[in-house]
Amino acid sequence: MPTFQDLILGLQHIGIPTHSLEKTIDFYQSLGFSIIHAPLHDHKRVAFLKLGDVVIEAYESDETAAHTGAIDHFALNVSDIQAVHSLVRSLGYQELENGIQTLPFFSHGVSYFTIQGPNAEKVEFAQYL
Repeated sequence: MPTFQDLILGLQHIGIPTHSLEKTIDFYQSLGFSIIHAPLHDHKRVAFLKLGDVVIEAYESDETAAHTGAIDHFALNVSDIQAVHSLVRSLGYQELENGIQTLPFFSHGVSYFTIQGPNAEKVEFAQYL
């Protein structure tokens, strides 16, 4: 019998409900995401945005948390934390920590910083060291 390890391939997408699909699309496009699919579902708009292997499903909803919920954050794996930090700062997004942080995770540590998205979601940028 197959195990979960045999059947689960990885993260498929992250769902983010929003009151403003345009604002959410603009935010993620400014980070380099592209729209790959934009259907209607139950008369509400949905947008799937992709960057590398990461897919975000942003969908219109009257019921948004507008604060951090059961999922505290999602992290985007980056190759150069300093360069990404500079790009994000140039866009004027609010950092939730004071600059780049480092934790002793994995073999050599991880450096990261976090910003807040337009729906109060936490977007972390992280680099394995």
